Amino acid sequence: MKSVLIIGLGRFGRHMAKKLIEQGDRVLAVDISEERADNAVNIIDNVQIGNAADEGFIETLGVENFDLCVVAIGDNFQTALEITVLLKDYGAKHILARASREVHRKLLLRNGADNVVYAEKEMAERLAVRYGANNLFDYIELTDDVGIFEIGVPENWIGKTIVEKSVRNRYNVSILATKINDTIYPLPSPDHMFLENETLLILADRKSIKSLIK
Repeated sequence: MKSVLIIGLGRFGRHMAKKLIEQGDRVLAVDISEERADNAVNIIDNVQIGNAADEGFIETLGVENFDLCVVAIGDNFQTALEITVLLKDYGAKHILARASREVHRKLLLRNGADNVVYAEKEMAERLAVRYGANNLFDYIELTDDVGIFEIGVPENWIGKTIVEKSVRNRYNVSILATKINDTIYPLPSPDHMFLENETLLILADRKSIKSLIK
C-alpha cells in the first residue's frame, strides 16, 4: 500500500485516484475548485480544497510523507510548474507530472519532476497500435521499442507446443502468459499447447512482433 497525493481533480486526476483506491492505496486529493472537489467525493474519501500553488498551503500537506505526489493539472502549465517546484522544495519523494507538450516535459523535469506523462498522447498511441494492427488486442509500452502485446494465437501455432515452435529462438519473443476469456495463466511451460480460443501476452520489440500480427 502506498500513500499518494494527487493535485488536480480533472478527468486525469479523478481516474488515477479511482484506480489507486481500487488497488488499496491511500489517496489525498487536492483541488482549488470546490465544484471539482465535490464531484470527486463519491470516489475519494479524503479531498481538500486549496491552492496548491500557495506555499503556505503546500506546507500544511506534509508532502514528504507521501510515497508519490502527482501533479495532474493539464490546463495551466504555469501553475503545474509552480506546484512541482514547491513539492520538490518541501521534500516530495517522487513527483509525477502531466504535460501536453515536449517543452513542458523538459521544464518539469528540470524543475523537480521525476517522471512526466502525456496522458492523451500515450492513450492515443496505445489505441493506434491496438486498432491499427490485425490480431492485436492490447498493448502496454515499456520503452520506445519494447512492449507487452496481447495477440491472438497465430494460425500455424494452433495445436503445437511452445518448444515445437521454438518461439523464443525463432521469433525473438517471450510468452509471459496465456489468457482464456478473462483468466490469465502466467508463465506457460515449454510443453504448453496453443489453443485457438486463447490469447498470448508477449514481451517483444516492435520489429519482432510484426511477423505475428499480420
